[in-house]
Amino acid sequence: MSLQDVDRSILGAADGAKAEEYFQRAGIKLRHWLSRYGVLLAFLVLWQAASSNGWLNPAVFPPIDAILSAMWTGVFGGALLDDIAISLQRSGLAFVAAVVVAIPLGLFMGQVRPIENALDPILQLFRQTSALALYPVFILLLGLGEASKVFVIFWATLFPLLLNTISGVKEVDSKLIEMARVYGASRSTVFRRVVLPGAIPSIFVGLRLSATTALLLLIASEMIGANKGVGFQVMNAQYNFQIPLMFAAIFILAGLGLIANYALVFAQRRLCRWSDVSI
Repeated sequence: MSLQDVDRSILGAADGAKAEEYFQRAGIKLRHWLSRYGVLLAFLVLWQAASSNGWLNPAVFPPIDAILSAMWTGVFGGALLDDIAISLQRSGLAFVAAVVVAIPLGLFMGQVRPIENALDPILQLFRQTSALALYPVFILLLGLGEASKVFVIFWATLFPLLLNTISGVKEVDSKLIEMARVYGASRSTVFRRVVLPGAIPSIFVGLRLSATTALLLLIASEMIGANKGVGFQVMNAQYNFQIPLMFAAIFILAGLGLIANYALVFAQRRLCRWSDVSI
């Protein structure tokens, strides 16, 4: 056997080992993907088969391909783009306002116990009062325009974020705060280096809850007195018996919620590398 033959055999063995390693990694990734999304994929396949074969009434539960076709036509044809933009504007404005109010207030209340004790009863009363029950009051005060829609979303998203921020501050280890003070850290340094980093994981939990709540209230607010928005399209398509378009709008809302959740999880993983974050 010549040296060239030996080299070829060695290279062939190396390539075979690399290919085997590649397929092993691909198999592991595929198993992980199926373990996470297999049930969802099976649900969609079952829906498609049941609707196409008449096991379900296709007028009520249209096939997935019909829903995707309606979504493609609505989004890329431009019919739903304005509705998506308006819905994002309403929910985004309310969410940002809730962040601006809730996080500073929660950080303050979590550190000043007398203020928290004084405000906690009324906060619990407001938190337990449904935002949808107060929506008629907001309409009376602010009218049937954009202000009432944004404010009802703001009201609902405020309390999960506020209470989680307060809880995050209170759960910071008191021994860490005491140790920082022993080493001569000022009050502002203790807040920046100990309290705020310790509260961030809980704040992100509140952000994720508030983002979900914003989309839920967005649907309800756009179903009353609105003529634009994804929530309006859900009701309008149902009234006109455009069921594929109705489900397409519902799927779009679900997709917006997933995107917001994944974005917040990504930000939390970057800012809170020490904590285990699950989606």
